[in-house]
Amino acid sequence: MSTEMFKTPMEVAVYQLHNFSISFFSSLLGGDVVSVKLDNSASGASVVAIDNKIEQAMDLVKNHLMYAVREEVEILKEQIKELAEKNNQLERENSLLKNLASPEQLEKFQSRLPADEALHREKQSAGGDEQADPHSTGSAV
Repeated sequence: MSTEMFKTPMEVAVYQLHNFSISFFSSLLGGDVVSVKLDNSASGASVVAIDNKIEQAMDLVKNHLMYAVREEVEILKEQIKELAEKNNQLERENSLLKNLASPEQLEKFQSRLPADEALHREKQSAGGDEQADPHSTGSAV
């Protein structure tokens, strides 16, 4: 459709904006959106119709995005719940293994840890960690 039938640059701009917005939202949504034809005699009504179509398309996009975000949040909440349960289980297992291990076994295990972890553990114990280690073999003097 040519733009020669429009009398003012405003009508041409509205027509071009209409075509852009309809094609943009159509491609974004993957479907066809009914186009609105501009009529020279009712350009005000056409602008309103275009605005309504754009608003409807934007609402559709917003609703789709909100649904997708809510779905993703639910998935992430479930993953967090599963990871927290797994973490609690591993902490219980770790505590049980520490209780069952002899001091020699613990020392041998700690000597096999990478240097980074050993350094981290030394900093925790030297820094006066608030959680006392129930397995430490020091005197309470």
